[in-house]
Amino acid sequence: EVRLVESGGGLVQAGGSLRLSCAASGFSLDDYVIGWFRQAPGKEREGVICISKSDGNTYYADSLKGRFTISRDNAKNTVDLQMNSLKPEDTAVYYCAATRDLNPSDYGTNWYAHYQAGAPYEYWGQGTRVTVSS
Repeated sequence: EVRLVESGGGLVQAGGSLRLSCAASGFSLDDYVIGWFRQAPGKEREGVICISKSDGNTYYADSLKGRFTISRDNAKNTVDLQMNSLKPEDTAVYYCAATRDLNPSDYGTNWYAHYQAGAPYEYWGQGTRVTVSS
C-alpha cells in the first residue's frame, strides 16, 4: 500500500520540543519534494516547510524560521520536522505531503506560493496533532 503516515505529535508545554516524522510506504521519499503544513482549528492551512528531492535543500515559511528544522533520513525513508521552543500558537494538526514537482529552487522567490497552494501533491498523510499548553 502506498501511503504517508505522520507521527510524533502530542501534548507539550510551551518552550518544549517535539520531533514529527513523515514515513512513506510503497515509494521512496527521496524522489519527492516534501512539504510540512499545519492547520489550527478554525484556520486555513498554513506554514509550508519544504525539502527538495535529491539535494536536500530546505525552505522555510518566514513565520517558522529559526525554531523548526526539516530533514531527511533516507535510511528510514522519512522526513522529520524538529520543532523547538514551541508556543501555544503552534497548536495545530501537522500534515506532510509529497510531490514529484520541480524543486523549490526552480520557482525562485515564488516557491512559497507554489508549494503552499499550487503544487500537485500526490500523497498526503492523515495528520498528527500537536498541542502546546501555556
